[in-house]
Amino acid sequence: MKVAIASDHRGFAAKQQIKSILTQLGHEYLDFGATDSNPIDYPDTAYLAATTVAKKQADRGILICATGLGMSIVANKIKGIRAVLCHDELSAQISRDHNDANVLCVSGDQINEVLLRKIVEVWLNTDFAGGRHERRVRKITAIEEGKDPKEVKNG
Repeated sequence: MKVAIASDHRGFAAKQQIKSILTQLGHEYLDFGATDSNPIDYPDTAYLAATTVAKKQADRGILICATGLGMSIVANKIKGIRAVLCHDELSAQISRDHNDANVLCVSGDQINEVLLRKIVEVWLNTDFAGGRHERRVRKITAIEEGKDPKEVKNG
């Protein structure tokens, strides 16, 4: 799997840890910054990584800032992105299983290294369940296209 990864300065250390996890798990990554802990604006790096996922130049994305909130806001502005902020393994698992999330956002300040590893591993290893959830994801896509989600039919 190819993963687009980006952070701001507050998420830089966690990004380095995640890059190591990705390598250990045999995944490829594209790093869109930050390159160190000097202050930068999170929208710049989030946009680059999320756009790469939206264009299908990467399978998924992982974004890290102090809280993960700013990154998730930016990523969800991009058509085709379903970004989620996860603080635990269950939300990581359900975000993939039910929502087919393609961008994971995490906090660089609030999650310890052990939990960060668990969240990333669960999120990467969980497949989309499909079934009844497919219709719901299609409704999200309809909303992105300015349509009423009630127009999406079963099947």
